[in-house]
Amino acid sequence: MKMIPAIDIIEGKCVRLTQGNFGQMKVYRENPTEVALEFQNAGLEYLHLVDLDGAKKGKVVNWKVIDDIQSKTALTVDFGGGVNTSGEVEQLLELGINQINIGSLSIKEPKTFITWLHRYGAENFILSADVKNENVMINGWLEAARFRVLDLVDHFINEGLLYLTCTDIGSDGMLKGPNLGLYRKLKDRFPSLKINASGGISSIEDLKDLEYLQLHGAIIGKALYEGVINLADLKKR
Repeated sequence: MKMIPAIDIIEGKCVRLTQGNFGQMKVYRENPTEVALEFQNAGLEYLHLVDLDGAKKGKVVNWKVIDDIQSKTALTVDFGGGVNTSGEVEQLLELGINQINIGSLSIKEPKTFITWLHRYGAENFILSADVKNENVMINGWLEAARFRVLDLVDHFINEGLLYLTCTDIGSDGMLKGPNLGLYRKLKDRFPSLKINASGGISSIEDLKDLEYLQLHGAIIGKALYEGVINLADLKKR
């Protein structure tokens, strides 16, 4: 299972939210690139990069941070946050972004997402489902989409979907453990899907539990920034 540290960006700074609430934002570092380099120097290979401004506005905003991280690190980066046009997809791929997370657009314009899967290659995309009680939330977690996560995945699995990142909003930022039942249900329903877990990871035991479910990756955010899990522990996994 891949260990994937996360960097969330608001106004060019490295931040974390609690349960997706923009009113509960904590700034951890002024320079996200410095954080990314620390991950790289600790021997980690992957990075989950989220433009929260972009998620809220429906278009990529923090291009400067993306470009800076891409030019100064060798991390394998998956990016999400407001990607809404083919031009943005192409620009991100040209910058060397490994995979692009698609969230709100998969609900609002499913045909566009299917077109991208076919045109650019399914290996370049991750369906990003942010869920609350298994219901999908969109627009920076601010609006309910009236879709169950299992139904959303069903819609794209026959179109070649290979990857899913599922964030449990109720667990996110709470440091009380991930929603194992949710990930078990997804893995049972879609055994070939490469699933990344996100939300609530707070210990090495949590990572072992997710690994037992044979998930593809684990995204770790607040636990790293609060020092609950340290980088050396991740490297050992």
